[in-house]
Amino acid sequence: AVVSTQSTGELSVHSMEVMNELLGRVVLPPEYIHLYITKCITHCHHCQDRLLQHRFVRLVCVFLSSLIRHNTVDLKELFVEVQAFCINFSRIKEAAGLFRLLKQMDCESAS
Repeated sequence: AVVSTQSTGELSVHSMEVMNELLGRVVLPPEYIHLYITKCITHCHHCQDRLLQHRFVRLVCVFLSSLIRHNTVDLKELFVEVQAFCINFSRIKEAAGLFRLLKQMDCESAS
């Protein structure tokens, strides 16, 4: 029940905290995680309030960085989407950091 609510409900700081906690305790299907990540990215793009948008971008970047560092998610399928997100919000420090992490991953997988 919580899992379906997370993928269809409104995005908030609390929902991201719940998702992060879930991913630390339970193995979720990759397609569900990808759906949630896409939802987060879409929310950031459509947020009208600039301050709130920047806050969500920072949170999404920290969330994604954590997933990557803990090998919780394989971003190969979402690599282009996440990379475009980082470029679009490159003026935000956390997005630039996530972009560097993605580039590092890309270089490591190429070698």
